Amino acid sequence: MKIGTLLTAAVAVPAVALAVYSFAPQPDLADAVRLPPPATVTVNPGNLAYRLPGEFLKAQRPVDGPAEDVRFRRPFEIMTYQVSASDYALCVADGACAPSEGPDETTGNLPATGVSFRDALAYAEWLSARTGEAWRLPTDEEWAFAAAERYADDKLGIEDDANPATRWLARYRSEAEAASGRDPQPKPHGHFGANSNGIYDLSGNVWEWTTTCYRRATLDEAGRIDGSIDNCGVRVVGGKHRGYMSFFIRDGKSGGCAGGLPPDNLGIRLVKERPSLLVAFRTFWRKATG
Repeated sequence: MKIGTLLTAAVAVPAVALAVYSFAPQPDLADAVRLPPPATVTVNPGNLAYRLPGEFLKAQRPVDGPAEDVRFRRPFEIMTYQVSASDYALCVADGACAPSEGPDETTGNLPATGVSFRDALAYAEWLSARTGEAWRLPTDEEWAFAAAERYADDKLGIEDDANPATRWLARYRSEAEAASGRDPQPKPHGHFGANSNGIYDLSGNVWEWTTTCYRRATLDEAGRIDGSIDNCGVRVVGGKHRGYMSFFIRDGKSGGCAGGLPPDNLGIRLVKERPSLLVAFRTFWRKATG
């Protein structure tokens, strides 16, 4: 079955990952102090030409991942801006998040950086509790679709070299060339402008965590996946180029990058999940009963 025929969330996140990292819960918030929800952009349904992330072997030789057509049948909402350092600091002050390793800022609009995958999950759970909405990390497919023209295909076109180092070096050179003259210092919201979906700062100098696991797969002669193993200790991060980071790493430059040029910074952008029928009923009942 082609990847493009599956629903968005099921495309990227293996069942085992869903069992461990489910969507943020919806606790009873009758006595909690609510926060206003972050600004979001609605990404409309459409198609995505998507290259599967991970490591792929064909006839024992490393090759590019297969390209698939992914169909997004339903719209989804994603944050207009990355989570700010000041908003993340509120989670830290509540004792729900560990302090980041990025700039210590409680005001202003610098993005939160120096955060791991675990930190991002904790923030999503905290934000869900404080807003009464369900927030979660995007899948890599969702991130790529939302990024639109700022999503970069990582095809290398090296198919006949059995030495994995050849591909690694080619990828490093490609990413280094694209990032020439880069400034790794985090910039205020809006610095890198908006893409065609009206989402700001995608593919700037802050890479964003996704739920998608790193995959090692073998392909048959037709280029179809013949077998694969998902390593959820490494997650895909979306940015100027696709990256793979160990889930506990907060600074890509310090290590933990699975290949290519490490990300300048690691940050967070969340998707707002549609409420379940139970949550919708509870919200309605709370409003109806005062």
